[in-house]
Amino acid sequence: MASHSSPTPAPAHDDMSPVTRTAHRARAAAAEIAPLPRAVKDEVLLAIADALEARTAEIVEANALDVAKAREAGTSETVIDRLTLDPERIRAIASDVRDVAALPDPVGEVVRGSTLPNGIDLRQIRVPLGVVGIIYEARPNVTVDAAALCLKSGNAVLLRGSSSAYASNTALVRVLRDAVEGTGLPADAIQLVPGESRDSVRELMRARGLVDVLIPRGGASLIRTVVEESIVPVIETGTGNCHVYVDAQADLDMAVDILINSKAQRPSVCNSAETLLVHRDIADAFLPRALNALAEANVTVHADERVRAYADASKATVVEATTEDWETEYLSYDIAAAVVDSLDAAVAHIRRWTSGHTEAIVTTSQAAARRFTQLVDSTTVAVNASTRFTDGGQFGFGAEIGISTQKLHARGPMGLPELTSTKYIVTGDGHIR
Repeated sequence: MASHSSPTPAPAHDDMSPVTRTAHRARAAAAEIAPLPRAVKDEVLLAIADALEARTAEIVEANALDVAKAREAGTSETVIDRLTLDPERIRAIASDVRDVAALPDPVGEVVRGSTLPNGIDLRQIRVPLGVVGIIYEARPNVTVDAAALCLKSGNAVLLRGSSSAYASNTALVRVLRDAVEGTGLPADAIQLVPGESRDSVRELMRARGLVDVLIPRGGASLIRTVVEESIVPVIETGTGNCHVYVDAQADLDMAVDILINSKAQRPSVCNSAETLLVHRDIADAFLPRALNALAEANVTVHADERVRAYADASKATVVEATTEDWETEYLSYDIAAAVVDSLDAAVAHIRRWTSGHTEAIVTTSQAAARRFTQLVDSTTVAVNASTRFTDGGQFGFGAEIGISTQKLHARGPMGLPELTSTKYIVTGDGHIR
């Protein structure tokens, strides 16, 4: 690849903090990355994918330090699963990067355009956001996903992972930066925010004017802190209190399969189901099968009184549900369960307790499916499909930067277009107003 001009250096202020210096370097790199054509960005992404695979041993070795530290600290297996990288997972991450390279470039896309009555040509086009900050917890795969999506959409990225994944993230960013620099582009397009204390997070949240947007990924406490304390604009991702509703007219085999996949295929992620709702008319036929299937998947059921009535005839571990259970994102082999009197009662329950992520209905009734999709206001509503499909990769977006549960700009799995803003190009021929 041909070499590119050096970015404008950051102001040389001796009293500038490490985080501020990092943000200034990102700002300079963003200006150089923004106008690059797709072919150049794709070449960088393919170089990154190759480097990840070539340096797998280095990454796995660093990750082992984080995993050992987590086990010594008594970290739950759910979190350790999110933290762990092995050769197979790294190959999958590299494959995701190649998938991003194969996607259309959103930058320059004409969102709308027309010739106004006065002859002025007006176009609204997609442009990079600029500098994107990601604050995330113990999921080192996010490091690569975020970097790939930001580069493809013409942005520089500042990565602030948790201290529990510090060795993994450091190794990954080193590999990514080496790959970027090897193509002649500024390595500062990808940077790890310096520091392991919360002070660096707070400083990143105060970097308005240097950082264009922050995206928090993690638990409810992290997201709430960033949303409430940041003066940098925030795209709010959300927790996943997802529901599966089994309608009166459901295919029982399908319902069992969707329930188990939604809950147990990978319970540690935000699109796994946390609550099962069953229409009373199908409870006798469905719940005994469902409870046994959940037992085989080692899922503990936090049940209301009507579901507990079926417990003795099943192999399931069933405990009494409390009010807290209906709002809990377990991220574990646990699920809340209730019998409801109608579809509208299921919708009312979801409206009260949902985090707005994903809800599923299992039904053979088109009318029921239509009403459910009309009334449920979450980022994704699945009809006869697992909640686990709410995912940028599954939606064909490549990797995702997060799943937004807000309603402004981006909602649901965030791919490349959600990492852009727009600007208007006004072209006249001596027009004056």
